[in-house]
Amino acid sequence: MFTGIIETMGTVGSVKRRDDGALISIEAPGIASELSVGESVSVNGACLSVVEVSHGRPFWVEAVPETLERTTLGWLNVGDRVNLERSLRMGERLSGHLVLGHVDGTGEVTNLRKSGPGKVAVIRAPSELTHYIAFKGSVAVDGVSLTVSGLSEQDVEISLIPHTLKSTIVGSYRVGTKVNIEIDIIARYLESLFVRVEKTQDGASRRGVTLDFLKEKW
Repeated sequence: MFTGIIETMGTVGSVKRRDDGALISIEAPGIASELSVGESVSVNGACLSVVEVSHGRPFWVEAVPETLERTTLGWLNVGDRVNLERSLRMGERLSGHLVLGHVDGTGEVTNLRKSGPGKVAVIRAPSELTHYIAFKGSVAVDGVSLTVSGLSEQDVEISLIPHTLKSTIVGSYRVGTKVNIEIDIIARYLESLFVRVEKTQDGASRRGVTLDFLKEKW
């Protein structure tokens, strides 16, 4: 579990691609010395396990084929900068929102414009993802907790403050940049609650909570 508040940026040192995924080394002096094997780290929003550490040197994470196919990690190259966040500790402040590190899909930056001291970015995303995104709600883009400032069927608009532009890879976005998107966990559970269909022993179907049910019980 993460918060979407990026701790530091790292640099990809190497990518060793294999049939069963990839091993990625990341140079991150700010946190590398504090990591342990087996620990979870969010890399551009994808939850990965640390498989090797050597204090003062890069740490290694492992990505399986599913992760490489569903996220932008499959396109990482040596020298690329990545957003890094260690997992949330119980009792810490939740400054962003609850982020699982389970990327739902990718989007593409289609427009960037200045807005005061910051910028506004427009991200084209699959409609099956924007369906779960709410205006003024939260969305994780490359692991960064951001507030939605505009929304259409395929476009998500986010306002970026100078701190975010300086402290994350968001500051390097250009038109055409591919990004990882994770929808809010609350939307996931609401859908599960409202559209779940169960088969009973007699073959009938029983749905979860519906609007008709709520109107009846109100």
